[in-house]
Amino acid sequence: MTQTRGPALSRRGVLGIFAATTVAAAPTFANAFSFLRGAGDIRRLKLYSGRTGETLDMIYWVDGDYIPEALREVNYFFRDWRNNKIINIDTRTLDIMAASHRILRASEPYMLLSGYRSPETNAMLRARSSGVARNSLHMVGEAADLRLRGRSVNEIARAAAACRAGGVGRYSRSDFVHMDCGPHRTWGA
Repeated sequence: MTQTRGPALSRRGVLGIFAATTVAAAPTFANAFSFLRGAGDIRRLKLYSGRTGETLDMIYWVDGDYIPEALREVNYFFRDWRNNKIINIDTRTLDIMAASHRILRASEPYMLLSGYRSPETNAMLRARSSGVARNSLHMVGEAADLRLRGRSVNEIARAAAACRAGGVGRYSRSDFVHMDCGPHRTWGA
């Protein structure tokens, strides 16, 4: 499931491909957006799944429009890999991830450890660990647990927190950062 749409595609070309189905973007987080300005009016995700081995390198937003086909692929990529259940991932979380990646000036993909979690998966993980929230935002498609090779947990968390647009959790012992589009807050060490 490798999807590559590099910067060589023109804005007009991408819009032409998806013109029949693009929708106007709903306003989300102004601070995250400010970090995305100057990105050529595109938003891009580069991800690798440590669980499935799949990769995703995709432009999902162009000139104010989210690309429905790209979001469907993102939803599949973020699925609960234990039972293959899929829901819509909140674009605000994607925007925080993209803005943080841009702040870090990273070229390597994020490793996605956890995207969507079905209630069954969340309950199973909660039974194994006290660190799993009963009402986790993962269960509603609003959170992601990520690593970035070559960057520390603190560096990634600082970049995400700079967006001032959701929750950022540091999990240094487990080497990942939680990003979500819930209320602005930070936790962990």
